[in-house]
Amino acid sequence: QVQLVESGGGSVQPGGSLRLSCVASGNIFRIFNMGWYRQPPGKQRDLVAVISSGGNASYADSVKGRFTISRDDATKTVDLQMNNLKPEDTAVYVCNVDVHTLGFARVRGYWGQGTQVTVSS
Repeated sequence: QVQLVESGGGSVQPGGSLRLSCVASGNIFRIFNMGWYRQPPGKQRDLVAVISSGGNASYADSVKGRFTISRDDATKTVDLQMNNLKPEDTAVYVCNVDVHTLGFARVRGYWGQGTQVTVSS
């Protein structure tokens, strides 16, 4: 019912930058929180950044000062600008969106398929 498509992943050297984008589509009435999670190889999935419908953003301590999350409600897009990338940032990055679907009262989280980010020399 709701699809999320991520793009912008790839391979960069330490200190480089990438910009991830996630576009939501489907039976969407209203979008609440939008965020990015990541799962490094062999580790658990953790929250990277989240932004509310009011524009309030929160970040994991490990990415503060380097990553910036933003959203565009007109295009139903959430972006993650990643600067000064480090090898420890290597992970599959997954978009998450909390959606009130059209015709239903409940709010439900939807997940993208993920995009690989690799930071290495």
